[in-house]
Amino acid sequence: MSRVRGLVGVGAAVVSAMASVAAQPPRMNVLWLIADDLNNMLGCYGDPMVRSPNIDRLAERGVRFERAYCQFPLCGPSRNSFLTGLYPDTTGILRNGEVFRQTIPNHVSLPQAFRLAGGWAVRIGKLYHYGVPGSIGTSGHDDPASWEVQFNPAGVDRLLEEPDIFSLVPGQFGGTLSWYASPRGDLLHTDGILATEAAWVLERAAREPQRPFFLAVGFYRPHTPFVAPRHYFDLYPSHSMPIVEGVEEDQRDLPAAALMSRKREQDQLTDELRRQCRQAYLASITFMDAQVGRVLDELDRRGLATNTVIVFTSDHGYHMGEHGLWQKMSLFEESARVPLIIVAPGVTVPGGVVRAPVGLVDLYPTLAELCGVRAPTNLQGQSLVPMLRDPSQRGRGWALTQVTRSRRVRTADRSGMTNATFFGYSIRTDRWRYTEWDEGREGRELYDHEQDPRELANLAENPVYAATVAELSARLRMAVQSCRPPNGERPRVPPGELWYPQLAPPTE
Repeated sequence: MSRVRGLVGVGAAVVSAMASVAAQPPRMNVLWLIADDLNNMLGCYGDPMVRSPNIDRLAERGVRFERAYCQFPLCGPSRNSFLTGLYPDTTGILRNGEVFRQTIPNHVSLPQAFRLAGGWAVRIGKLYHYGVPGSIGTSGHDDPASWEVQFNPAGVDRLLEEPDIFSLVPGQFGGTLSWYASPRGDLLHTDGILATEAAWVLERAAREPQRPFFLAVGFYRPHTPFVAPRHYFDLYPSHSMPIVEGVEEDQRDLPAAALMSRKREQDQLTDELRRQCRQAYLASITFMDAQVGRVLDELDRRGLATNTVIVFTSDHGYHMGEHGLWQKMSLFEESARVPLIIVAPGVTVPGGVVRAPVGLVDLYPTLAELCGVRAPTNLQGQSLVPMLRDPSQRGRGWALTQVTRSRRVRTADRSGMTNATFFGYSIRTDRWRYTEWDEGREGRELYDHEQDPRELANLAENPVYAATVAELSARLRMAVQSCRPPNGERPRVPPGELWYPQLAPPTE
């Protein structure tokens, strides 16, 4: 009899514990949607031409960050930075084809933190670096510890259509301006398949609501080659595409380092090719936006939106001829700035706009706080939760972006020439962008965004702004120091070949 009473007591305790767990609010899910090489050419960011209805309606549901910036305008370094919550000088990842496990192998990545907390971490498409299009259909330079499940689909744009793609350098696509209006429909393209796979994952997640999910969907568009179904090209007649004017005058006050990202083959661009290139880029954006809409619709259809934090962003911006530049790897606004929209049910103000500068490095601490997930103590970003609750909050007040450059120098024994790397760092405040190349030895730039949002007038050498330059230079150097490891030493990738699992070296 006493044994029976004991079992009854144990059963009651179990029931009580289960009731206590059931009474606790379920932990938030995360749906992370990331575009590749997307600048702020979106309707919700004021672009008068681009059609992005699905991303626009997402902005109406949550908070849009007006001044969000990547930490390095190149896929690999940027993605390693925001997925670790550390600046590139702390990850040591400064080029493509490298992963943070080579430099800081014991660090816990953002999706890995969710896995350790019992979440279901799923990757579909590109989150860490992939050579595009060469790595599509593979795991790229992925981090296996970050995910429980991975999907690597490849659509018609990967191999079937590559022979038809126009490129400034025939046969080269990933790092070269290239495009193609496809006769095939959305669902046959890689990004269309990604959205289909995401719908399947969300259907599974809805059947197991007790286990929170971290679903990351990495779209490949609008990364080159700009391939999208033809009907998206038809939305943007090439003859109506604008061309950037006044480039030569704009470049006169720029240090040489500011323009080093320009590629030699871009000298082939005629006005007609410039228009076609912009048409293809915008078509790729609208195609990607349509796939975002499919995923959001499925989230709503499955009843998951009320308990899911949604993030939409890009790894870095992209030039469309501004300052005579195309693509990325500059420290101008077009390359460093990214779209960032966050929807956090019960937290965000619908239609809110944050104007304070923030960085992608801030996403790790933000999502960890929103979802009650334990994060490493060495994260270098700030939590954006106060801004999500009150968009007028200022946060740290600046964002830092860096990039590398190379110059020819004599070898130590003066017997020949070799390449030497130097750095450019740029700090963005509410009003100013200030940039130093090699600590000022290779030039400086200062732009007043209240008067010059296109960054056309470099004020760095104007004596009227000497005090502003001095103040921002000191602030920049303090920011750079704060974004390095405690010992101040940037980790080094081990010598030897880059890390290429399951694929040839990337084409990007």
